[in-house]
Amino acid sequence: MLQDRKTSRDSRKRRYAGALAAAVLLHGIPSAGWVHPYQPPHVRDSAIVRQALESNPASRSMDTLTLAFIGDVMLHQAQIAGSLRDDGSHDFTGYFSSIADDLAEADIATANMEFTLAGEPYTGYPSFSAPDSYAEYMAECGIDVFLTANNHILDKGEKGLARTIRTYRELERKYGVRMTGCAENEEAMLAGYPLMMSCDGLKIAFINFTYGTNTGFGKTFPGTNYTDMEKIAGAIKRAEDLGAGLIIALPHWGEEYSTSHSGSQEKLAQWLADKGVGLIVGTHPHVVQDTGIIGTDKGEVPVIYSLGNAISNMSARNTQIGLMLEMKIIRDGFGEVVSLEPCYTFLWTSLPGRLAGRHCTVKVKDMLGKRDEWISPYEYDKMVSTYSDIKEVTGIED
Repeated sequence: MLQDRKTSRDSRKRRYAGALAAAVLLHGIPSAGWVHPYQPPHVRDSAIVRQALESNPASRSMDTLTLAFIGDVMLHQAQIAGSLRDDGSHDFTGYFSSIADDLAEADIATANMEFTLAGEPYTGYPSFSAPDSYAEYMAECGIDVFLTANNHILDKGEKGLARTIRTYRELERKYGVRMTGCAENEEAMLAGYPLMMSCDGLKIAFINFTYGTNTGFGKTFPGTNYTDMEKIAGAIKRAEDLGAGLIIALPHWGEEYSTSHSGSQEKLAQWLADKGVGLIVGTHPHVVQDTGIIGTDKGEVPVIYSLGNAISNMSARNTQIGLMLEMKIIRDGFGEVVSLEPCYTFLWTSLPGRLAGRHCTVKVKDMLGKRDEWISPYEYDKMVSTYSDIKEVTGIED
């Protein structure tokens, strides 16, 4: 079913992967000035665009691009055990069945990959190592950009990080999915910090960094991007020099399990906006945090402080609900970005035996009023009450 739903997406990715493979074959790791040739078709179904067309026929040249973001992709020990097949492989089918179409249809979809791909033995919290097939499944679901700058990326040390990077490079060649946030050497770091992608002519820069790592900083390379203001400013400057029409900061930050952003988050968000970042999307707290608008001399910058978990085995308060953010980029006939419109979808991660026989992430709104479809009515009631509470606390409406 997944391949049938993704036929056109796979076709685009094959063309995209072919262009990448040719570039790597000829030149090795792309240089910092290289812009990825991914050119998916744009989306034209935004209500904002329709309203603009009705009110101003001259604006018919406007179009919309869609970026999708999901939060923390985790793999706890219960998920490792539950995905194990008789032949020793791991099957994650069903995890994202309810959102795979949304991810595949977005022009660019990103996910925070909060684990290493350090090889066996596979382990969950507190030192994560996932099967390579887990990341491959995410690519098959439509993820285009893996975010890897997070506190768990050095869980298995420098050797684990080196293997993680090699595996992501292989997935890049196979699926065209990009990786940013860590690198094997300085040249590769510059090529991916910022990560530049061209989407229907619009150059978009992704800047991913983390407040720290659980096992220390280690050597310079292989390494990850930290919240180093000088290096972040350098990445922003490179993005501008490369002609980025939109710069997106993707910080791994904040206080775990807090549904409100901290003062330090707000201070950093203001600094990023003042430096030229046009959108800020955060991860790490494992719960959804409030959103905001940062004012600058150049305009207003949307800030989504934390998307929460996309999938995990966590069940503590507010950890099963997360956000999928779809950011509509409205452009005028000259290709200039004129508006960023966020669209939020609340997600719920159900644990095995509650909605289905295994872990799965569903859209909350799709499940409302369907209590009789749940194996565990308690889980349904928990979802509904958490959904109501989080909307009230954060002010986010889907």
